[in-house]
Amino acid sequence: MPRTHRQSLRSLYEVAAGQQGFFTAKEAKTAGFAENTHPYHVQVGNWIREHRGIYRLALYPFAEHPDLITWALWSRNRTGVTEGTYSHQTALSLHELSDVNPSKLHMTVPTWFRRNKEIPGILILHRANLSGEDVETTQGFRLTRPLRTILDLVEADSVERGFLRQAVHQALRRGLISREEMARVSLRDPAQRRFDDIVRHAA
Repeated sequence: MPRTHRQSLRSLYEVAAGQQGFFTAKEAKTAGFAENTHPYHVQVGNWIREHRGIYRLALYPFAEHPDLITWALWSRNRTGVTEGTYSHQTALSLHELSDVNPSKLHMTVPTWFRRNKEIPGILILHRANLSGEDVETTQGFRLTRPLRTILDLVEADSVERGFLRQAVHQALRRGLISREEMARVSLRDPAQRRFDDIVRHAA
């Protein structure tokens, strides 16, 4: 039985509410909005087109991190699973660890991640198969946990050690990581030597 317009609106709102007002064309279609009606809803101001196949409800409260939601939705595969996880400098900033303020968004995607279209210039993609223990979800997007974030940056050697010492110090003080967890870290040299030096000087 076809859904009524009211039912479709309710269904779409429920999906968008968990994503700060954002949704994909596929989600709109599943909610009951035929694909050929999407341009109409943009034209009359019901939806705002944020990117190809990604929209936002015009009357939904403005999102705190609209760019993070947009590119998390962009990273979804054909089955609707989000494959991108914010990491490295971006995750460090989101956790408010150190004063790092990256100009681009760092995202880790699985090694099998593929896109036919050009990668947006705002994104820097890193490839790794993250475990569930490495990731947390907040406000409709995923990011690496503090310890994984720090380890990624140590291995990449892309941030000054002073920032990483600051990050470790703050993470310890706020209880986001423990010295026991750090003592179990095993990296290949020279990353292990960098990590040991950072921990030693972060007390």
